[in-house]
Amino acid sequence: MILVTGATGTVGSEAVRLLAAQHHPTRALVRDPSRATGNGVEIVTGDFDRPDTLDAAMRDADTVLLISPAVPAQEIAVIDSAARRGVTHIVKITNNKASADSPVDRRRDHARVEAHLKSSGLGYTLLAPNLYLQNLLAFAPSIKQTRGFTMSAGDGKAGMIDTRDVAAAAAAIAVKPTDHAGRTYLLTGPELITYTDVAKELSDALGHEVEYRRISPDEHRQAMIRAGVPEAVATSNAQVFGLIAEGDAAWLSDDVASITGAPPRSLRTFIADHSAAFA
Repeated sequence: MILVTGATGTVGSEAVRLLAAQHHPTRALVRDPSRATGNGVEIVTGDFDRPDTLDAAMRDADTVLLISPAVPAQEIAVIDSAARRGVTHIVKITNNKASADSPVDRRRDHARVEAHLKSSGLGYTLLAPNLYLQNLLAFAPSIKQTRGFTMSAGDGKAGMIDTRDVAAAAAAIAVKPTDHAGRTYLLTGPELITYTDVAKELSDALGHEVEYRRISPDEHRQAMIRAGVPEAVATSNAQVFGLIAEGDAAWLSDDVASITGAPPRSLRTFIADHSAAFA
């Protein structure tokens, strides 16, 4: 039995769909069962902040796909529950730049969880994706209204990856976890992309110019706060965007193809599949 947490999210829902399509016994952990689709998958309601619900969800599970917003106390609770209930392997979505001394809060959080997982005695595999192409969908309202989007990543390049490919890698590993024990995989798309490239591909797909409007990370932080983003999240996001401008996300890997046997989707493919969202 494979337990998938965050099963209604972008990566989790696709991983559940893929596992179900391959007829692997799969259980989806969700907070709101009305958002989950069964399709041969067992749905269980649980809460990261309630260990009793986690223990119930772990029943007869061998492997856990740990997908969450990476709140350390919550992910550590999942790891501890897995250890109590006899789970043998955890596949965790993490960050390539996770470290205890990172200037970015979320990367320190991932490092803390990684350390706990490695000391738990459980088998584990870490998946570190680059920026998600699906994050570009946040630009859709602005592109519809103003034919442009605002970003503070300068000319920084990123190996952006489609979350469908992240899910495919996670599902493939969950099926044969011992083949990947102790490994860390870097998940990227096939090319390094700038936000200028994003604007060009969107322009070509939509048939009109889409403008990339550059602002500084501090200006972006203030804009996010004005838009209602919590200050701590806005600060962390702005830090990451500033690092991207400096080349922090300019890395590629062949790990998606080596794990799944298929090449990762390109920016052009992603936009073709989602062009209606931007139109």
